[in-house]
Amino acid sequence: MTDAQRPPIVAYGPLYPYLTQQLERRFTVHAVAADADLAALPPPVREARALVSFGSVGASAAAMDALPRLEMIGLFSVGYDKVDVDHARANGIRVTNTPDVLTDDVADLAVGLLYATIRNIAANDRMVRSGAWARGGKPPLSGRVTGSRIGILGLGRIGRAIAKRLEPVAGEILYHNRREAVDTPYRYVADPIDFARASDVLIVATSGGPEAAKLVDTAMLDALGPEGVIVNISRGGVIDEEAMVAALADKRIAGAGLDVFAHEPHVPEALLTMDHVVLQPHQGSATVHTRKAMADLVLANLDAWFAGEKLLTPVV
Repeated sequence: MTDAQRPPIVAYGPLYPYLTQQLERRFTVHAVAADADLAALPPPVREARALVSFGSVGASAAAMDALPRLEMIGLFSVGYDKVDVDHARANGIRVTNTPDVLTDDVADLAVGLLYATIRNIAANDRMVRSGAWARGGKPPLSGRVTGSRIGILGLGRIGRAIAKRLEPVAGEILYHNRREAVDTPYRYVADPIDFARASDVLIVATSGGPEAAKLVDTAMLDALGPEGVIVNISRGGVIDEEAMVAALADKRIAGAGLDVFAHEPHVPEALLTMDHVVLQPHQGSATVHTRKAMADLVLANLDAWFAGEKLLTPVV
């Protein structure tokens, strides 16, 4: 394929290096910074027929309008809350994401955060490294995971994978969705406050987006209670972050394991000094195996589109 025959695409914001390499083998790639002045894009870039971005960058209506020949958006993520899906649909722009391939690794991290938070693993590690233990410091006793009532907010692919991993140790697994799921042995709790009150641990695994914004609010946190722990591997905006920080500071909940935040990469300063909080820099899918699988799925969707074939994982 000559350069003239390669479909032009935009790499919007930084991408995974392997994905960038593979895109450059197949397409004419125009790298555009996520904070670029889209109205000032030069004519060759405006000819792009596809846009590829991380889910955290997505594609706004303005980004789509800046590319008048845009046909599809390939997301390197499951979440598509940063894409103006309605605008894409109205303009006939297809959107794809990368579900399934990251399910296991995100579920593994959720379970890891649960144990790290309840068993004080990160705080105890800091105690050993600082020399405080050698100087006679005594770590506080931790809680226990075994026998806990595990509440999963959002029993989708990832939520089910988390539940499966915790079945052997949980006293009970319950869940809350907008509607009751089918083919599941877990207890459905329709009211979110009742759901939080019935849970010892609340694991946030629901999809993001405007409809889920601040779904976990002060009332839910208070219902979870002073012995309750929250884990979030979904989107930071699903939790009212200010309310959560206040609940942690006042010990109205016992702890939190957080992989995502409302304003990434910025984390509320108060969380940085809390020993009952475990923090991760959005690492849910960050394994070599999964990131390659995600990149390959982005590429497969692009290849299918430009070959006139059916998209593998369409959102729109």
